[in-house]
Amino acid sequence: MVRGWFTVRVDLVSGAHVNGDPRAGRIMLVGPRHTLKDLAEAIDLAFARWDLAHLHEFEFPDGRRYGVPDEEFAAELGEVIDYERVRAGGVVSKGEPFTYVFDFGDDWRHRCLVEHSSVDPERLAGIVPEKPLPIWGWGWIPDQYGRRWDGDDGSEDGPCPICGNPWSDE
Repeated sequence: MVRGWFTVRVDLVSGAHVNGDPRAGRIMLVGPRHTLKDLAEAIDLAFARWDLAHLHEFEFPDGRRYGVPDEEFAAELGEVIDYERVRAGGVVSKGEPFTYVFDFGDDWRHRCLVEHSSVDPERLAGIVPEKPLPIWGWGWIPDQYGRRWDGDDGSEDGPCPICGNPWSDE
């Protein structure tokens, strides 16, 4: 368990056939009253997710899973603990990694790690945020659906409108 304000390093590992190398990441500032639901919403915003109508959950090495319980997936995936009232600091520990998964179809996986505890939010962010807040970030964030430009329908046909060259995954 973590007391007070803490930071969580979140690295995008993979998803939607994208291997996160080098990995994009964010440092999230999380408070003692913030729930895992709050943290999930903040991660989604920090990683430019705009279609939020997808199941998501936190997975811990000991098998615990927190998210939105869904009867359709319960038989297949097992029990998910409702994250809406679970305080983040009550289930995470400094130095112990856990995973956040967004969209079970595209399987966006994020490695999460509490790096610092007992931090001063005003010193780090200049404010005391109402919700978890990204305070540092790096890397390229891929589009949620793998689109490469405005108007891309996801097919491999046609030239890139930016450079005019045929699209290639090479």
